Amino acid sequence: MYLIIHKINILKKIKMITSQQALKKYGNPELENNMILWDIPTELEIGVIPKKLYCNKDIVKPLEIAFKNLISRNKVTELKTFDGCFNIRKKRGLSSMSLHSWGIAIDVNAAWNGLGKKPTLSKEFVDCFKDAGFEWGGDWSGSRVDGMHFQLSKI
Repeated sequence: MYLIIHKINILKKIKMITSQQALKKYGNPELENNMILWDIPTELEIGVIPKKLYCNKDIVKPLEIAFKNLISRNKVTELKTFDGCFNIRKKRGLSSMSLHSWGIAIDVNAAWNGLGKKPTLSKEFVDCFKDAGFEWGGDWSGSRVDGMHFQLSKI
């Protein structure tokens, strides 16, 4: 019981990036400030890791580390689909903008990890991203749990 309460208290202390912070740093997402077409290094193009990705410059290094983690920890085969990064839109069911609007979030294995559903990704897979500087939507609670979603933990 103590571990559950401790984990809840830790999660409450996590300050997620807000769309207001992203707007302040990057401006109107329609202007596509800080966006690049990243040519992913050939040695990382394994399985469904994309060859090119239109994303925010700030996500490149953490995502490169996450991909290297997936490969070195033999978790790359758990990546079934890479479902996107940049998409200007509001968060599903909410009025605030999604961090995808600024290209600082990604979705993976979406068909198996829908919003509000129990995530199916292994802890080891998730740790490949968390160890690289990402927050995982699977740690969120209630109807907002989003197992497909990883976003930068700081900007």
